[in-house]
Amino acid sequence: MSALAEIVRAGDPDRFTATLAAPEAAREKLWTLYAFNLEIARAPYVTQEPLIAEMRLQFWSDVMAEIARGATPRAHEVAQPLAALWQTEGLPIALGKEMISARRWDVAREPFADEAAMVGHLNATAGHLMWLSARLLGASAENEPVVRDMAYASGLANWLVAVPALRAAGRAPLVDESDGPIRALADDGLRRLGQARAERAHLPASVLPALLTGWQAGPILRRAVRSPARVREGRLQSTEFARRGGLLLRALSGRW
Repeated sequence: MSALAEIVRAGDPDRFTATLAAPEAAREKLWTLYAFNLEIARAPYVTQEPLIAEMRLQFWSDVMAEIARGATPRAHEVAQPLAALWQTEGLPIALGKEMISARRWDVAREPFADEAAMVGHLNATAGHLMWLSARLLGASAENEPVVRDMAYASGLANWLVAVPALRAAGRAPLVDESDGPIRALADDGLRRLGQARAERAHLPASVLPALLTGWQAGPILRRAVRSPARVREGRLQSTEFARRGGLLLRALSGRW
């Protein structure tokens, strides 16, 4: 197993497992992208010093700038393969930059100005990540709305699961944690999940592993609608055994 695969297996086991459903030739590409996502997602949380966190994110901003210039990538176990991937696959530099910039919210620890700001954060993190992975697996521009609907539902579900942990880490993940706003958010996520599933026949079958990571979105969002208190209390997630077994069944059946 490659070093990148090990990074993803340890830090993002669900995406690692979903990637195993992809053709072997595509897995290293996905692991490279997911390892980059782990690097920037962790940056604000591995230190209590905002300046150091900013420096970590600036490192990746500099990597993106080097990729854009076609410069020789710096010596780093993720940066070097990331540069090769971005340049070989012609991925949009702007999306990589926006993924990094979005993580500055985690560094600043300021509440979102409004719900639109939170939605923008999800689109620049979960949305960009799923769309880039779908592109690597053969998605075309006409597939983007479907992929982004799925990404939003998945990202929102994961965000709601993480609310207590984010709050404990000194962040303000939701604009309003009362029942009505939580229920409305989850309802909107379910709406977009329904839209994505209604259009999935139009996606290339090769894109499935990119979307498999969102397979839990429906059950999580439905729990949030039924009982918003579970969001505040950290009781949205299923057991580890059921979670992994369900993901494997989805991979085998080709459903998400």
